Amino acid sequence: MGGGRLTPLFFPGSVAVVGASREPNKVGHVILANLKDGGFRGSILPVNPHARRILGLKCYPTVAAAARSLGSNGKGSGVQSRRSDGSGAAGGTPHSDRIDLAVIALPAALVPDVIEDCGRAGVRAVIVISSGFRETGKEGMLLEKKLTAAVRRHSMALLGPNCLGLICSESHLNATFARSMPAPGGVALMSQSGALCTSILDWSARELVGFSRFVSMGNKAGVDESDLLRGWRTDRDVTVVAAYLEQVSDGQRFLREARLTTRKKPFIILKAGVTDAGARASSSHTGSLAGSEKAYRAAVLQTNAIMAANMEEFFDLVNLAARQGLPRRQGVAIVTNAGGPGILAADACEKAGLAPASFFGKTINRLRAVLPSAAGIYNPVDLMGDAGADRFREALGIIAADRNVGSIVVLVSPQAVTDIEGTAVAIVEHAGASDIPVAACFLGGRDIEAGVEILRRGGVPDFPFPERAVKSLAALTWYAGRRHDKFDKPRSYRVNRGKVRRIFDRARRDGDLKLGGLQVLEVFQAYGFKVPRGLLAHTPEEAAAIAADIGFPVVMKAVSPGLLHKTDVGGVLTDIDGAAAVRRGYEEIAASFKAHMPDALLSGIAVQEQVDGTREVIIGSARDPQLGPMLMFGLGGIYVEILKDVSFRIAPIAPAEARAMITEIRSFSLLSGSRGERPADIDAIVDALGRCSQLVTDFPEIVELDINPLLVKEKRSGVKRGDVKGGGLRRGDVKGGGAWVADARLVINP
Repeated sequence: MGGGRLTPLFFPGSVAVVGASREPNKVGHVILANLKDGGFRGSILPVNPHARRILGLKCYPTVAAAARSLGSNGKGSGVQSRRSDGSGAAGGTPHSDRIDLAVIALPAALVPDVIEDCGRAGVRAVIVISSGFRETGKEGMLLEKKLTAAVRRHSMALLGPNCLGLICSESHLNATFARSMPAPGGVALMSQSGALCTSILDWSARELVGFSRFVSMGNKAGVDESDLLRGWRTDRDVTVVAAYLEQVSDGQRFLREARLTTRKKPFIILKAGVTDAGARASSSHTGSLAGSEKAYRAAVLQTNAIMAANMEEFFDLVNLAARQGLPRRQGVAIVTNAGGPGILAADACEKAGLAPASFFGKTINRLRAVLPSAAGIYNPVDLMGDAGADRFREALGIIAADRNVGSIVVLVSPQAVTDIEGTAVAIVEHAGASDIPVAACFLGGRDIEAGVEILRRGGVPDFPFPERAVKSLAALTWYAGRRHDKFDKPRSYRVNRGKVRRIFDRARRDGDLKLGGLQVLEVFQAYGFKVPRGLLAHTPEEAAAIAADIGFPVVMKAVSPGLLHKTDVGGVLTDIDGAAAVRRGYEEIAASFKAHMPDALLSGIAVQEQVDGTREVIIGSARDPQLGPMLMFGLGGIYVEILKDVSFRIAPIAPAEARAMITEIRSFSLLSGSRGERPADIDAIVDALGRCSQLVTDFPEIVELDINPLLVKEKRSGVKRGDVKGGGLRRGDVKGGGAWVADARLVINP
């Protein structure tokens, strides 16, 4: 299965069940029965010092005794070999007396010592079914640390603890306490919920969806989602990867492995715990707008994985991807015997972003020749209420031959003359002879049951409503169109990391972890951002002197620890021209600040050169605890949290991803130029996003960051005299546009 370290888990030549029980209601008994009844062809070794035989199998008092028996009886052990087609070969070639896999179902307190016994006996991999570890609190956490330390000492692969186990169809291995073994197939499932695993097994038995790998990860103290992705992306027995995730162990590694996986096969994710209800209080725009759901949706976009919104979508996507494959092109054809459902399906296509296929003239002529004159021959194709199985069969054949058709939705309403079973047979026969995915939708209840069963057994997914069929097809079509996209590497900028490190070290020494005002602008300047000239003033006279040196007009801003919304406290003045106006402005800001925040410290008032003729955007970052630094982009200013028109990605990002962040906000037309306006310098925004991405990647201690606003010049040639007033801008900068960090905040951890 790729990743040799995991091979003993999926293709063992011998399995010891530590904690095997004679009592049918015990987990250790069920696991042993599943191994035996599932057809596993290797050695099965029950370990129970109080029993001689269980289920007809000889028991051993210890793992060591079980391992010695392999050598003494001549059977040996060793990981099962795999045939050239990628499946597991039965039995394998014995080459040692080591146990490949031990499945442990004992009270948690006994497990660390048993792991040591396994290690000394040369066991290669362990599955710890037992609960009572990290999920139970501090004592369980300490117990889990002892367990993992023993595993590392003996270089064993570990699945669990607190898991259901795993199933591998090719090796006939059912090392779980689930009720049944799934049918063989191409789906590989990983799940952090054992209960969800059993539900999916039951669902798959009804829908006849087959699995090649089925893994309950539990606490993920050893094998995690990234390990499984690495193995499954090159596994020829796996055609679809599906995952139920509650959290990921290493966000950056997960992103890398997911990108590599989706280049080869669909990766469908159902993520739990994505709401923002439990989000911590934040001191930045980005932090207040970000959340786990946004982080995971950003990750999905960047990796081309498919994110299911709920269990219903998850089942639908897995069912369709596993049984019908991927559309080779855009364009869905809708075939129905009822006009209303066809219109609903067309509406659903538009909402889901799935383009209806435009038939070639040849297709339309062929349909016209075989269908009644009242039939709809365009798209949707309405075969009329009296359509029999042959009419469906003929129409499907004609439509599938059209090169604009990438997938087909077949809607069947049980009308008086409808041959439900015959139509289902016709659809199954067509799907089996065509490489174009077909999703069926037999509308109704009792009358359509026999037809649905025929579809199910024939490998054609049936959806109870058109909207569900269309939504699943749209997701797979989106993925198919992106799966071969090239993932560019992030650009590396020449920056002054040493200066930023010194600023952060000084901030920690001073106990000020929230950097703002002119201090934080030094950080961005060190990373190549353009920053308006400015200094901090502590008196009206000092402010006037600074302004005179910079050149008028100037901008004045209140500087105070923890102050996020300066405009809310009257803390920002622009277009201040002349020394007297500066002095008045200082007094005005100070008075307003004191009135709004009487207990807060006013550190001073920043006086900066004014950059005119700009659009305001925001760039931010908040660190997701699992996926790492998440970048945000949107229109800047005071409305960002009200409009919430923002996009997200996980850093680091390449220029193409930065450009995608910019273009996907709803208000992009305000940047690209509308109603005769010149476009903003989009290249400058891309550059700023790239530099910010490198900054938060280089310094993991950055918890939150906001550049608000980033002032972006218009992209134009020619220079106006006013643009260089005050000497802060170079003519070349204005000619090529450019962007300036006017204000920013940054929070580091201690």
